[in-house]
Amino acid sequence: MRIIFLGPPGVGKGTQSHKLVDSLHIPHISTGEMLREAIREKTELGLKVAAQMEGGRLAADEIVVQLVRQRLAQSDCRNGYLLDGFPRTLPQAASLDLALAVDDEKIDAVLNLTVDQDELFRRLMDRAKKEDRGDDNAETIRKRMEVYDDMTSPLIKYYSEQDVLHRIDGLGSVEEVFARILDVLNKVEQDK
Repeated sequence: MRIIFLGPPGVGKGTQSHKLVDSLHIPHISTGEMLREAIREKTELGLKVAAQMEGGRLAADEIVVQLVRQRLAQSDCRNGYLLDGFPRTLPQAASLDLALAVDDEKIDAVLNLTVDQDELFRRLMDRAKKEDRGDDNAETIRKRMEVYDDMTSPLIKYYSEQDVLHRIDGLGSVEEVFARILDVLNKVEQDK
């Protein structure tokens, strides 16, 4: 199953991603990790990314898409994967769809893990205190939440129009949330 996992910082996406890839035996593909690895290994793409990021910019869409396409072509992705941190923009989403269409494939499910803003804020503030993140104050946390919403709302609309978006309530225990995710994926599998 080809899955995209969306969710704001603090929603529990990391925890649920690990449980999901273990359960489904599919690779967890994190663009952040891929970019760091390309930079560390000084690949051609890694050098381009490093130059962009040194200037304080995000990696260009075409570079991120190229990295993802290379990764999805690997044999361990044949039976599916979980994309985390990608796509982040509409051009990335459209490029991914085009790349998959070449092989007559498509995204099976986009999981949007959500909790209300107050709960999200509380979780992020708790995490900032526990991890002694002095730079994570109320103002920066609110800004991060705002940036995420601004970036993600077009993607949510895009995938909703494709009828692959599934909103999952992130409130409850880790196991309760995971059970909701599996319920959604089982329904997606049955509808294939």
